[in-house]
Amino acid sequence: MKFRPIPILVSLVISFSVLFGGWSLYNSYALTNPMTDIVSNIDGVNDVNTTFDTEQVTIELSIDPNISLREVIQQIELEGESVINNREVTYHIIDNSNDKIDQWWSSSLFDVAQAMDNQQYGDIPLKLEQQKQKVEGLEVKTEMDDQNVYVQLKLNEHYKVIILPRTSAELEVW
Repeated sequence: MKFRPIPILVSLVISFSVLFGGWSLYNSYALTNPMTDIVSNIDGVNDVNTTFDTEQVTIELSIDPNISLREVIQQIELEGESVINNREVTYHIIDNSNDKIDQWWSSSLFDVAQAMDNQQYGDIPLKLEQQKQKVEGLEVKTEMDDQNVYVQLKLNEHYKVIILPRTSAELEVW
């Protein structure tokens, strides 16, 4: 039996094209586009980019600094539940921070980490309010849900958004 390499090669190329093309279309039309539409329609979300993996969804957001990040995330998880399925969701918030906010956050991080480690979440707003006096005009907003603590810092037109997971195993990735 003589093998003909050209028909075999053509069959392989067509098979890979169909398989990869089908997977790519499924990923785009059944997952990424619907999730992007869901997140884009939430008030206060300026820009969104979603990436799907077999076990994880990564959502990159640009938000209005005056909205409640906790409410945005709850709305994403509620409305996107059918698309997310059992995947872990990771959020990356694009902010407009500056050196003053970053330095203030670095100096306040010890108190926040201590409160998180001791699961004294009610101490976080108190500690941040005490530290707030160091930077004139700094606005600090803290919120919490059953999974995360959200800290939003705003100084003039600059802002920083921090999502702190409430599970102690994930605290080391801040």
